Amino acid sequence: MSQFFQIHPENPQARLIKQAAEVIRNGGVIAYPTDCGYSLGCHLGDKSAQDRIRAIRRLDDKHNFTLVCRDLSEISTYARFDNRLYRLLKNNTPGPYTFIFSATSEVPRRLLHPKRKAIGIRIPNNQIVSALLEELGEPIMSVSLILPGETDPMTDPYDIRDTLEHALDLVIDGGFCGLQPTTVVKMDADSIEVVRIGAGDPAPFQ
Repeated sequence: MSQFFQIHPENPQARLIKQAAEVIRNGGVIAYPTDCGYSLGCHLGDKSAQDRIRAIRRLDDKHNFTLVCRDLSEISTYARFDNRLYRLLKNNTPGPYTFIFSATSEVPRRLLHPKRKAIGIRIPNNQIVSALLEELGEPIMSVSLILPGETDPMTDPYDIRDTLEHALDLVIDGGFCGLQPTTVVKMDADSIEVVRIGAGDPAPFQ
């Protein structure tokens, strides 16, 4: 049976944020709000938690997880980018984007596509996530909470609890947080490509 925390979207309660971070550190799988629907998350180094997320979503081993990061300095540990891309990132984060970069050696190999060696990165514009990442001190390994057979992420924390309460360790209720998925942008030194248009304005990357 999952725990259920109601956390204020603008002034997250420090006590609950600390407890949520402990759930992640102890191998838990959580559902949490972002600026584009709810996501499933777990500790970066935890393979068994990652496997539980794959089971909930019915994902194969080729599905890429995203690293949800707190700031640009954290991104630079896991992704390769130059000064031009850094300026673009700085002007458009936090926000409803997923960026795909060439990965550094710091990224666990099981998170990488076997051929592309790329990693998805997010800095969501959401106070709960920001506080949680600050408390953790490292990224959350994450995927959108889209159930098998559905196309849209789940948006209602009470639905999430009713549907997945035996599969999750914690559901964070941060209120309604949008229906649109992120805009996905693939970035490297040679090219910038908008792969999917979602909630984020694609214009800066076109």
